[in-house]
Amino acid sequence: MTKLSVNINKIATLRNARGGSLPSVTDAAVKLEEFGAQGITIHPRPDQRHITRQDVYDLKPLVKTEFNIEGNPHRPFIDLVLEIKPEQVTLVPDGEDAITSNAGWDCEKHQGFLKNVIAEFKNAGIRTSIFLDPNPQMVRYAAETGADRIELYTEAYADQYASDREKALKPYLETALEAQKYGLGLNAGHDLSLENIQYFAQNIPNLLEVSIGHALISEALYMGLENTVQAYLKRLAVW
Repeated sequence: MTKLSVNINKIATLRNARGGSLPSVTDAAVKLEEFGAQGITIHPRPDQRHITRQDVYDLKPLVKTEFNIEGNPHRPFIDLVLEIKPEQVTLVPDGEDAITSNAGWDCEKHQGFLKNVIAEFKNAGIRTSIFLDPNPQMVRYAAETGADRIELYTEAYADQYASDREKALKPYLETALEAQKYGLGLNAGHDLSLENIQYFAQNIPNLLEVSIGHALISEALYMGLENTVQAYLKRLAVW
């Protein structure tokens, strides 16, 4: 079964909009795990507009499943991850002014940089994943960085799903099969939702984990957090 890691950035966004401590990101993480989530994902950004550095420290002792920290590997981010030692770090090349992640790595162009960063994390015993566009030709370069996994950037799939889901899935399937050849683990995330997640999980081989935040939290406004997590888990139980 593909694991569900819930990105709680939106909980922090809501808290920060009002100030104070409600809703609590730590309480949300604990409850999400109680409801069945198999991981907690956060994406701290330099401006701390949602997840703050203090949130990272507060979450570390509370997350009992898998703690996944994603972000652009600038030195402060690298140092934070090395201090916290989550189970997984996901490297995302987003600019400081990006509203949300909007592209995968060019692993050929940034080969040397990624190798050095990944070596630091692996020496600390942290599993590494690289955010990647659905491009089979990029997989070889991703493997050469020393990464353990790739995370497929699924916005294009989500955008095209309603009009032609087979066409939307095709480059992701090709990239997944290429990842298999190189022994890379496979994650996915960005704009996956209750509407489109099952078809993706059923047709992408060896999908280890999906990281879902915005859609899941939005759907929970209507369905409740526990019901929404359970609905995702049912859609991911495809075998």
